[in-house]
Amino acid sequence: MFASSAAAETEAVTRAAHAIQQPVTTGRQLAVSSIRGGAGKSTVAALLALTYAHYRSDPVLAVEADPALGTLPHRLGATEVRWSSTDLAQIVDPSMLITDLTGYLLPFTGGGWLLPGSQGSIGTRLDIDTYRVVMTALRRYFATTVVDCETLPAEVARTALVTTQARVLVSPATVEGVLATRSVLQWMSGVHRGLLPTCVVVLNHASPDGGIDVRKAAESLGADGAAVLPLPYDRHLAGGGAVRTDLLGERTREAAARIAAEVMQRAVSRVPGKRHPASGGRLTP
Repeated sequence: MFASSAAAETEAVTRAAHAIQQPVTTGRQLAVSSIRGGAGKSTVAALLALTYAHYRSDPVLAVEADPALGTLPHRLGATEVRWSSTDLAQIVDPSMLITDLTGYLLPFTGGGWLLPGSQGSIGTRLDIDTYRVVMTALRRYFATTVVDCETLPAEVARTALVTTQARVLVSPATVEGVLATRSVLQWMSGVHRGLLPTCVVVLNHASPDGGIDVRKAAESLGADGAAVLPLPYDRHLAGGGAVRTDLLGERTREAAARIAAEVMQRAVSRVPGKRHPASGGRLTP
């Protein structure tokens, strides 16, 4: 029984790795947002960036598009901020090589790159024109870009919803979080009917006692085509510091791989909402 379970887990992780590593013909940009601050979107964005950087051999970029409240640089272990999106928008040029660009970025573990949204100024906002210039310019250099957006329905987050190839909506794994997330999904379906089939809802467990029926939550939130995947409670993530994958629990690493695989599959699929064996359904506990 245990051998069979271990073999099944190994097979699932292998399928997830294949989905994460699948080739992309043009850069795939993945927006991560939430219904409110504190839901864990920067944590999920960092996990995705670290997972893609680990599994993929092509360039991976993490962009902080929530400079006022986001903690992506902190979660990716940045100790200094040299340049921001605003700075890069003023100098980026089509003739630049990727080696020219990386001088304005910060490296993070696994070989990925980070573009902060500010230089640590309190209350900094990222204007929509700067966001568009930077994201349009960087797409041809990076196969995978993870964007830590503002909470919905802020302007940059709304723009990211319709200009990226896949969307991640982080929800607290609570009754209130699920109800609010359901309302946001209904709002998203009104913005564009094609958004939900390219959306992945992450049920983030911020405490050891979730208190919700995850399967029922998945049935409700995934009814219109979104995938719903849980992120289990992890003591290391709950600590709030830089994310170190070697300190994550095994269940957390497996969940991160499944989420990354599902997001990538939905970003590259020509058929919105097409299923992939990496997750095996709307919910993978």
